[in-house]
Amino acid sequence: MKTSATTKPGLHPRNRHRNRYDFPALEQSSPALSAFLRPGPHGETTVDFADPQAVKALNQALLAHFYGVKHWDIPEGFLCPPVPGRADYIHHLADLLAEGNGGVVPSQASVLDVGVGANCIYPLIGQHEYGWRFTGTDVDPEAMRSATAIIDANPGLSRLIRVRRQKNPAAILPGVIHKNEMFDATLCNPPFHDSAQAARSGSERKRVNLGQAKDGALNFGGREQELWCEGGEVAFVSQMAKESKEFGRQVQWFTSLVSRGENLPLIYRALQEAGVEKVVKKEMAQGQKQSRFIAWTFMNDAQRARWAATRYK
Repeated sequence: MKTSATTKPGLHPRNRHRNRYDFPALEQSSPALSAFLRPGPHGETTVDFADPQAVKALNQALLAHFYGVKHWDIPEGFLCPPVPGRADYIHHLADLLAEGNGGVVPSQASVLDVGVGANCIYPLIGQHEYGWRFTGTDVDPEAMRSATAIIDANPGLSRLIRVRRQKNPAAILPGVIHKNEMFDATLCNPPFHDSAQAARSGSERKRVNLGQAKDGALNFGGREQELWCEGGEVAFVSQMAKESKEFGRQVQWFTSLVSRGENLPLIYRALQEAGVEKVVKKEMAQGQKQSRFIAWTFMNDAQRARWAATRYK
């Protein structure tokens, strides 16, 4: 079956998913995908994105084919994120780190993934693309077990990725950044919704857009703490901003996704109150979907230059 080579608009130039999915190649890397392939409306090969099992099989194939992750699985009900968008965050973060390193992406970077989840997606992509070391944190013991199982099942990953339990569900950074520990950046996909009802409504909208009935499992899944928290992403990122001040000399750049552009003014205010030195916004897009992440630092230009000179020799 023929696949189109049309480029997807908006993705980062280094994103491996800028072209349409090459399903024959993905099948070779992950034969289990074959059971979920079907003809699309224009005769092209595709999968049913409304089917959670098909979405998981596609992720398994993408991770195996592009990132050398031969063994990847997540427990039922956990977030199964779309890989191209997650890769975009990693590549834009690489550009941010390169800006302070003479335009060269550092290969020695150490990154903290706040809320690594059961899927461990950001570390899997980041270690393959740039050789970075990752520490992933989570409050959910089952998510931790799943992420650890993925790391252990793929030879070589345990040297580059470790997971660390956040034992205090009311905290984000304290307790997971240890004394004298240094990170070049943090990344985070914060809970988007501000209530369980809002999360359910969002899931229903997605299902309707995918041609499904309202009630049922969301194709990309997601547990409660992955999807919502009191106050939504504004409250979460604002708390992270407040907490980050304590670690302003241990972390060069703190970053987080912000799903809704209208939330930025409140988040900027929280960053100003925390006394940050600099804020950067990185716009991202995947087709019609607009997204962005914000980055902030407590270090001035001279301090960041010294950081790069010391760590990226």
